[in-house]
Amino acid sequence: MTGHEMLVDRYAVAGVLGRGGMAEVREGWDTRLNRPVAIKLLHPTLTADPGIRRRFEDEARSAARLCHQNIVTVYDFGDHQGTPFIVLERLPGQTLADIIATGPMPAAHVRSVLDDVLAGLGVAHAAGVLHRDIKPGNILVAATGDSMKVADFGIAKTGGAAHTMTGQIVGTMSYMSPERVAGAPASVGDDLYAVGLMGYEALLGRRAFPQDNPAALAHAIMDSTPAPVAAVRTDVDPVLAAVIDRAIARNPVQRFASAEHMRAALAGDQRAIRAGVASVGPRPATKVLTGHPIPAAPYVPQPARRRVRTYGIAAGALSVLAVSAFALAMDPASSAPDPQPVSTSAPAAPATSAPPPPSPVVQQPAPEPPQPGGPAGRGHGKGDKKRG
Repeated sequence: MTGHEMLVDRYAVAGVLGRGGMAEVREGWDTRLNRPVAIKLLHPTLTADPGIRRRFEDEARSAARLCHQNIVTVYDFGDHQGTPFIVLERLPGQTLADIIATGPMPAAHVRSVLDDVLAGLGVAHAAGVLHRDIKPGNILVAATGDSMKVADFGIAKTGGAAHTMTGQIVGTMSYMSPERVAGAPASVGDDLYAVGLMGYEALLGRRAFPQDNPAALAHAIMDSTPAPVAAVRTDVDPVLAAVIDRAIARNPVQRFASAEHMRAALAGDQRAIRAGVASVGPRPATKVLTGHPIPAAPYVPQPARRRVRTYGIAAGALSVLAVSAFALAMDPASSAPDPQPVSTSAPAAPATSAPPPPSPVVQQPAPEPPQPGGPAGRGHGKGDKKRG
């Protein structure tokens, strides 16, 4: 498509703002409302693929349901001479990746960025939408320059659509959780894990897992944990450092239960910081919610729970051959270098956590009856709870 072509006699298309594996984003102008827009166009080579067209359409419909100041707004969707397009809010174009490229960010700025991202994700998750590709390149600076917006829900999980083909896991591996690398379905926790990795990268000015080789990167994610924030950057306040360290813990039960939980802890809410870890249960099937998206529910702190000793995430089950095979099976479009995106979304149910089983009570033996002529038997108090 050439510059300044008109889409459906309404949108004037100009220069390229960014390119991705599935689409490119062009600068545009809405001639009816006289405002700048961004126009996302499916690549011409992919327009004949019905599965990809369906994914693109799902993105537009689901993203249009998400209305929040920290999510890029979708204005319109259509088809122009066989090419699907999405019309989006036009932003300046700078991403969090651009900011990180200039060096480590001030801790206060990182805290503000993470709060914006979590606010947007909280709304998406409440509406049944998982992003599945949170990374600095998909976090855009708002037009006012004082906040961030989550963009590019292009591979968001959509109920009823098998967007992940057999043997493939879509997303950017550098920001995947160990469970996703091992092949588990996407969950709310995976989006939050990626938020933690972004915070780590923003503070240090480099990725937590810098490996370029897919097989080496998969091994690093599965077998290692980044150094604690405080060990690398001593000027970061303990609360921010602790939130990021907890968000990227290798063991999922040590992470946050929801975006609201993580956001409350980030704000210094001691109840959220002390709240027990989430339990690991079956990940629910994806579903599509009808009607308007519901607002994100506030985080309700739970009583502190007994920590459960864990031993990693199937560390011995993943062989070198399996990881290498996974790395080669990654969607090539998803492994490409980060574009400068402006985009959208699609629905999947947030994970729920089951409460841990109650602590067992150790029963003390009944007292022996006193022997004739001996001292009176002494009664026993309540059984002590066995400590884990």
